Amino acid sequence: MLLTSTTDLSQDEHPLTLAELPDPRPSQHEILIHVAACGVCHTELDEIEGRTAPKSFPVVPGHEVVGYVAENGSQASRFETGDRVGVGWIYSACGECAYCRSGQENLCAEFQATGRDANGGYAEYMTIHEAFATPIPEVFSDTEAAPLLCAGAVGYRALRLCSLQDGQRLGLTGFGGSGHLVLQAARQKYPQSDIYVFARNPDERDFARELGAVWTGDTEATAPEKLDAIIDTTPAWKPVVEALRSLAPGGRLVINAIRKEAGDKHYLLNLSYASHLWMEKEIKSVANVTRRDLNEFLPLAAEIPIQPTVQIYNLAEANEALMALRAGGIRGSKVLRIDAS
Repeated sequence: MLLTSTTDLSQDEHPLTLAELPDPRPSQHEILIHVAACGVCHTELDEIEGRTAPKSFPVVPGHEVVGYVAENGSQASRFETGDRVGVGWIYSACGECAYCRSGQENLCAEFQATGRDANGGYAEYMTIHEAFATPIPEVFSDTEAAPLLCAGAVGYRALRLCSLQDGQRLGLTGFGGSGHLVLQAARQKYPQSDIYVFARNPDERDFARELGAVWTGDTEATAPEKLDAIIDTTPAWKPVVEALRSLAPGGRLVINAIRKEAGDKHYLLNLSYASHLWMEKEIKSVANVTRRDLNEFLPLAAEIPIQPTVQIYNLAEANEALMALRAGGIRGSKVLRIDAS
């Protein structure tokens, strides 16, 4: 499936075009992946609607890729043919700058994103440098593993950036594809920590309680206890402002979002230093994801084991999956099953 247009696609119900492309060939250090499944992420909507637009068109979207090594480049030796691998949002980085050398390759000026800066997984085949592919634990099916590569891995990064100690209280505001995975990871990593969930959809609140949240409430609700850390996974400013009210002194709000809605900025006018920021509260953003996040999160997910909730579509139904994602009300994650012909 190709994204071919640079025009405003914010209301287009069929932004992607099904097309036949030549099979890609792996360069020296690359692997050719026969794609089995690819998750459908809100970031694809951001790409399509111009908020984080691809550098060139056409491009194959998709950055929650699970597949099997079909061929190694002439100098690629990390994987054997037939090995199952995953590809996340990070497609490549320079490997030489100060950020890359310190493990912050997500901040590299030459960071390239899978499915935006290079062809991704809405296809039967894709290539990537072998260093940026990740082994997939056997416990997960192809479709279960796909959302772990972005919704799960970037959620895990947000959890790491919370600097939470076991026993401290964690809040989640927004409870979609990432939230339901973060909750399960947090319960494993911090078994003594109570988890509180803010979500505007009653079904999402019910889902959170099923997964172990001790309390749920609407976005504007006040938690019964002050929270040591809160992760925001919404595209809006309102949950950010509301979450700050529930932070304990010295607490940290981690914003796990690639963008915020411009029309929602009026909520920032109601930001009160005394009630929202005073007492050394912190705000930290999440940018992209690193290989470390993928390599640490997938074994943790297998140990639990995390149980991703997925709705499966065929590749030809990618537009329908994206429109369902745009409409909201998602329970879990949407995944494309790639049927090779």
